[in-house]
Amino acid sequence: MELYQAEWCPHSHKVRQRLTELGLDFWTRQVAADPSRRQQMRQHVGTDEIPVLVPDDGEPVCGEDDILEYLSRFDEAPGADAHRAKAREEVPTFAEVGSAQS
Repeated sequence: MELYQAEWCPHSHKVRQRLTELGLDFWTRQVAADPSRRQQMRQHVGTDEIPVLVPDDGEPVCGEDDILEYLSRFDEAPGADAHRAKAREEVPTFAEVGSAQS
């Protein structure tokens, strides 16, 4: 999987957190802060909005809500609770995705 995202984006953070809780491997594609400078992304996935998840075997899934819905088909990894606890400890300002999305 590929994830078009930015470290400063709270929506991207939620998706990264959920991918980690699920134990799914993914590649990140960093995007320019200015959407007008995301031409290559737009050509590949059809949008310049982030985040966008590109599954290995499917069409791009755009936006936090649709990505989290897509990811609901996967089971959580055994260490998901530990990852959530660490996220609460290290990055308390970010909203937790948690098992409520499962």
